[in-house]
Amino acid sequence: MSAVDERWDDGLIARRVQEQLEAGELGPGDPDAPGDPHTPIGEAYAGTLRARLDALRELMGLSSTRLDGKTLAEAGRVLDEAAARQRLSSRHTVVAIAGATGSGKSTLINALAGVPISETGLRRPTTAAPIACTWSEGAAGLLDRLAIPGRLRRRPLAGGVGDEDLQGLVLVDLPDHDSAVTAHRKQVDRVLALVDAVIWVVDPEKYADAALHERYLRPLAGHAEVTFVVLNQVDRLPGDAAHQVLDDLRRLLDEDGIALGEHGEPGATVLAVSALTGEGVGELRETLGAFVQRRNAAERRLSADVDAAAARLRPVYVADGRPGLGERSREDFGARLAVAVGARAAGEAAEREWRRNAGRACGTPWLRLWRWYERLRTGGGPAGGASGSGTREGAEQEATAPAEDELTARQRVEQAVRIVADEAARGLPLPWAQAVREAAVRGAQGLPEALDELAVTLGAAPAGGRPPRPAWWPAAVLAQAAMTLLQFYGALWLVGQIVGVLEPGLFPPVLIMLAGILGGPLVEWACAAAARGPARRYGEETERRLREAAAGCGRARVLDPIAAELMRYREVREQYANVSGRRSAVATGVGMVALTGGPPDG
Repeated sequence: MSAVDERWDDGLIARRVQEQLEAGELGPGDPDAPGDPHTPIGEAYAGTLRARLDALRELMGLSSTRLDGKTLAEAGRVLDEAAARQRLSSRHTVVAIAGATGSGKSTLINALAGVPISETGLRRPTTAAPIACTWSEGAAGLLDRLAIPGRLRRRPLAGGVGDEDLQGLVLVDLPDHDSAVTAHRKQVDRVLALVDAVIWVVDPEKYADAALHERYLRPLAGHAEVTFVVLNQVDRLPGDAAHQVLDDLRRLLDEDGIALGEHGEPGATVLAVSALTGEGVGELRETLGAFVQRRNAAERRLSADVDAAAARLRPVYVADGRPGLGERSREDFGARLAVAVGARAAGEAAEREWRRNAGRACGTPWLRLWRWYERLRTGGGPAGGASGSGTREGAEQEATAPAEDELTARQRVEQAVRIVADEAARGLPLPWAQAVREAAVRGAQGLPEALDELAVTLGAAPAGGRPPRPAWWPAAVLAQAAMTLLQFYGALWLVGQIVGVLEPGLFPPVLIMLAGILGGPLVEWACAAAARGPARRYGEETERRLREAAAGCGRARVLDPIAAELMRYREVREQYANVSGRRSAVATGVGMVALTGGPPDG
């Protein structure tokens, strides 16, 4: 046997090399050493895949404080595997051969290699650990990643330098995925998560096995482009039975959601072979060679992994509806805060105060004197006071009323915050809806007290204790004083006539007194009518100031934190759109979320 033939035997030389490495007889630069230098992928992660991986990394960073580690675990694994694969050889494609017990996958790998690589026989399970067969140098790092020891690394007899089509192929024979030994099934799951592609070997008896379809094929439907499904043992099927079984297999794969690579479309490759007789092995070998020579299986596998991670993350990033806070919702929130702060009541009180001030300034002296007497008598004046049970009851009511008002105002504020938070969270996925509600609750802390301060500050009368007076008030006061002087003048005229100082004449003084008596109420009535407009405007201005101040306070404490959470959600959803590769479709909904709100209501 020549030196070349000895090198490409059934693995004896590989075992000897491993022994020499363990003994330190071979250095890392020795051509026989399995740990020879490899070519990293490096810049091969370019274009769409690189952008999606960067977006996924950014997405995890933005979501780390909103989502739990378990939710992001799969995405983190994809990023770790992408980084690990990038550091390893880009000239090699790792393809696993998986199948059920008795499907003939070991016989198939031996047929592809042209030498007994994997043990075959009637004893089940036959393959107890993954066995690798490499067609070229430089795959040691990949095999180390798969944790395949040197004693289980083989070289094909018919491969090597003379077989250009399979240069770069690393074929891994896996244990049975339906093995009775739990460790074997765990080995299968572990290796399948690391390889670039997989060949599923099925036989005419188990091709419709529910365990295969439900546990592996259906969950990996998105990996169709790196999937081969081989119907083995077709030599056992008579006549057209092989075509019928193959058609039924395609139907099952279609029901699993696996796209079939037919008529030039991307998807899974389905072939019928007989590893025992060699039928179809050449076609499989040719198809596999073309697949390997494209040298993009690793990227296609990673792209499918990103698709799968994006699909799992979709419920926490995408929900029905258009999230955001509409203009009407913000206005309603301000209106509720205005009710809580008592803006309307303050405006009405300011209007009444303006009209009372007008009445005090423009009323007749006799009426003002009567009102002063009434306030003095009932204890309502500044120097007045009263005793007795009625006063004590009034004091108790004054002591309890502020507490009741404060409790009512606090409840109204809490209700307003709860309503606006629910409206802002509507249409958001659960984690982000919860974040919006928490931001609203945090911002609402201290809001009732702040609104109370606004009510005291803005609801009070201006400096001087009285509302501002219009320009016509002095004229009204002079007119009222003139009416009073007319009354005094007419009265003195009558007195002078009675005592005989003046000449008798009843009509003139009586007419003057009546003019003064009737003119005073007439001036007061005209002033009251003229005061309605300014009083109403003064009350409305007071109410407006309170409303705007309450809305501004609510915006700063509640709406702005909600808007910040909505902006963060907008960022993560845009990143998710980049990860999923469907940016235009997702961004349409994202664009409706504005910095301070979302879509217009109604």
